[in-house]
Amino acid sequence: MTGISDRIMKRLRSKGRGKWVCTPKDFLDLGSRAAIDQALSRLAKSGDLRRVGRGLYDLPRTSGVLKRPAPVDMDKAVAALARRDSVRIMPDGIAAANQLGLTNAVPAKTSYVTDGATRDVKIGNRTVRLRHAGPSVMAWAGKTSAPVAQALRWLGPQAALDTRVATTLKRKLPDAVKKDLVRNSGGLPSWAAPIAHSLVDPQIVTP
Repeated sequence: MTGISDRIMKRLRSKGRGKWVCTPKDFLDLGSRAAIDQALSRLAKSGDLRRVGRGLYDLPRTSGVLKRPAPVDMDKAVAALARRDSVRIMPDGIAAANQLGLTNAVPAKTSYVTDGATRDVKIGNRTVRLRHAGPSVMAWAGKTSAPVAQALRWLGPQAALDTRVATTLKRKLPDAVKKDLVRNSGGLPSWAAPIAHSLVDPQIVTP
C-alpha cells in the first residue's frame, strides 16, 4: 500500500500544488481499484492530500494571504468530474458571458452544461449545478471557442443588434479562438453566425 501511496503523491506533486484535481481513475495504472481507493482514503485522512468531493482529490496550495489551503480550482475539479463520470461538461452561458466581459450578471449557483444527467454536485464548500444539454450544444465541447458559443446563446438574438458584443469579442479573443468560432459557425444559431464572421479578417480564416 505504501508503494501505491508514494506513487500517487509523486504524481500529484509533479502536477504542482493546486494545479490538478484527480480521481481514482487517474491511478488505475498503479494498482487495482480497491487498492487505489484505499490509498486515497488513507492519504486524505492523514492530510497528505485533500478530498474536495466524492472521488475527487487535490494537493492544495496554501494561500499566502489567508495562510490556509486555498479553495479548490473549480474548473480543474469539473474536468476531473468529467473524467470520473465519462461525460462532457462545459460552463453554462451566463458564466461564459461574464468571463468574456459581455455581462455583469453573476450566476447564483456555479453552473455547467453536460451530456450527462442533470444534478447537483458538492465540490469543496460549493454546490455545482450540472444541467443536461442537447447534442447541438454539447457538440462544442472541447472546442476553444465553446465559451463564446455558450455566451452568444445565452445573450440571445438581441446580441446581434448590440455592436458592443462584437466589439468586446474582437478585442478580447485571440485570433485562434476567432478562427475556431468561424470554422464551427454552422453550429451557431442563424442570428449568431454573422457575429462570428465579423470578428475576423478574411485572411486569417483558412479552409
